This record gives sequence, C-alpha cells and structure tokens, in this order.
Amino acid sequence: MTAATAAQTIGPFWHLIEDPAMADLTRFGATGETLILTGTVRDGAGDPVGDACVELWQASPAADDRFPGYGRCATDATGTFRFTTVRPGPVPGRGNTQQAPHFAINLLARGILSRLYTRAYFAGEPLNEADPLLTAIEEPARRATLMARPEGPGVWRMDIRLQGDDETVFIEI
Repeated sequence: MTAATAAQTIGPFWHLIEDPAMADLTRFGATGETLILTGTVRDGAGDPVGDACVELWQASPAADDRFPGYGRCATDATGTFRFTTVRPGPVPGRGNTQQAPHFAINLLARGILSRLYTRAYFAGEPLNEADPLLTAIEEPARRATLMARPEGPGVWRMDIRLQGDDETVFIEI
C-alpha cells in the first residue's frame, strides 16, 4: 500500500483545519464591517456532513498583513461551519462588468474527488441584479441557493446542499 498523495487528500495543509483561528479572517486586526458567515453542509439525503472542509476566499477587501482574504474550517458533527470576516465589496468582472459582493467557497469532503466551488452572495444586495454569474442562472430557485440570508445582527447564513432537492449551484472552473 502506498501513501496518499496531496492530490488524493486535501493537500498538505489539512492540519490548518484543526486551528480555529483559520476561520477568523479578522484575527490580524482587519478593519471594516465584521460579520459572521455560517451554514450547514448537507448530503443528498439531507443529513449533515460532519467531516467536510469549507474554505472561504474573498477578493475584497484586498489581502494584506491585517487581512488574509482566506479562511478554512471543518464542519462540526451537525455539519455546521462558521467564519468571522469583513463584509466584501463589489469586484471587477470580465469586460466592463461588476460582480456583486460575494464570498468564494470551496468544499472538500469524503467522496468528493475534486473540490466543489460555489459562491455566497448577500440576499437583498442591489448589485445582485447585474452580477454576471447570478444573471447566467435562469431559474430563480437555483439562483436562491447562492444567497446568504441575514440571521441576526452581523450574522449571515448560507446552507450548502450537495445533491437532491435544493442542491446548491456549483461552478465549473
């Protein structure tokens, strides 16, 4: 038996998932409107996925010494993930387009042979109406799977469904 390569696992940085600080993008003193993005990862049967790795990336604000622009956390036994970060702003898209404020999300878990990519947009954000990715999704119900919704002051929730009814839209890269 041979050892698994980095491509067969989730890479050489798995140990970072065990550090809760990796889920706090404000840990170095980032400034801006702080918020929490939380959610639950569920499989096709609706059961929680308690051993997933959720990565969060954001292009705005720009990464610097005080803001890494990237975080990673494990889901708990209930499939829940939770990030502390700052609210992103709009970013340029292809051509003269502008992308609505969003988070890029990567998901890794057992049985997923290649990471899954999706996004979390803010429900009610006026720029959503012109975002090139959102406007490419014709069905409103499918587009809604990419919306984080307010759950309380400074808390936004986006659940991720891997298959089945209400399956989250995943992006091919």
